[in-house]
Amino acid sequence: MGMAVVAGSCLAQAKPSTEDLRQTAIVLEQQGRNVEAETAWRAVAKVRPSNPEPYAHLGLIEARQERYKEAVPLYRKALALDPAFPELRLNLGLAFFKAGEMKEAMQQFGILLKSTPPSSPDAQRLTILIGMAHYGLGEFVQAAPYLKRAAAREPQNLGLRLTLAHSCLWTKQYQCVLDTYHEILILNAESAEADMLAGEALDEMLDSPGAIRQFRAAVKANPNEPDVHFGLGYLLWKNKQYTEAAQEFHAELASNPNHVEALAHLADAEMRMLHADAAIPLLEQVVRMDSSFALAHLDLGIIYADAGRNEEALKELTLAAKRTPDDVNVHWRLARLHRAMGKRDEAKTEFDKARSITKAADNALLLKMHSGHSEARAADAPAGASPGASPNQ
Repeated sequence: MGMAVVAGSCLAQAKPSTEDLRQTAIVLEQQGRNVEAETAWRAVAKVRPSNPEPYAHLGLIEARQERYKEAVPLYRKALALDPAFPELRLNLGLAFFKAGEMKEAMQQFGILLKSTPPSSPDAQRLTILIGMAHYGLGEFVQAAPYLKRAAAREPQNLGLRLTLAHSCLWTKQYQCVLDTYHEILILNAESAEADMLAGEALDEMLDSPGAIRQFRAAVKANPNEPDVHFGLGYLLWKNKQYTEAAQEFHAELASNPNHVEALAHLADAEMRMLHADAAIPLLEQVVRMDSSFALAHLDLGIIYADAGRNEEALKELTLAAKRTPDDVNVHWRLARLHRAMGKRDEAKTEFDKARSITKAADNALLLKMHSGHSEARAADAPAGASPGASPNQ
């Protein structure tokens, strides 16, 4: 009987306490022994089911193995047990963010930001995360204010400024692009990406010479930057400088032979320089790579029509019209081809379409001009006056 009591006492002493299990789990986790650490934390959770700590650590173990979707329910369970558990809501937001679930991430970051002092480093981090989450969703209008605020607090952060410049460009805030570009130059005077962004902004502001200068600077800074030769070539092509444009398209294709836009615009430049024999195989290659590329079908149609290959021209121009139904040039070319083929009714239909598109474009321009004049009159009116009121009223 006495021996049995002693044996039972030894067994009781051998059984680890909950705190021992917890300490073992922490050590295993710190050593990166994830499988064993998970087993230990699950043992703790079994003993203390209402304690958020084991679930928070189990979520962290999953996240460290980049299993973010698996981490989320564990973090959620811990959060339900104790919403104030340190770092828990941030880790949940980061798991959502890294899993690509940006809206859910922003919800968690937003809750944290409201309760964080604006001047703290945590507020800066949350501001960046919210801005990047909007950016990841393509919500560039919403991203820009967060990125601007974050960039103002980190004057040396080049990556943040490049992201801000992209957001400003895609929301047509061109002055913001140029202002950010000048800030980037202070950090990196040889940033090809920044030169390209500034060039795109200047192009949108109808400053073609300025845009070309920026893209030339980008080529000089890094001739291997993706799309840099295409971007310069495209601007030269738009300005009818086809010989130099073709050189740039060739340079882009040398590093990326599958750049279908560079190939299509190279072919178009060859056609416009009256090099039909050079253009045709390039255009046929474009169509094989991407049959939806309307420019290639249009150019093939033009070349075939000029060569008297009317049926082939009709096929290509019809395909171009399907892909870009609002392109007046396509309908005008089709109308001329139908007329040359003696198809008067079809020609009239295409001429009518071309006239309708042109008229709609003219009306849109007039409306825009009228709106601009109205805004100017409103800006010049005295305070409190309606836009159409006389200053003497």
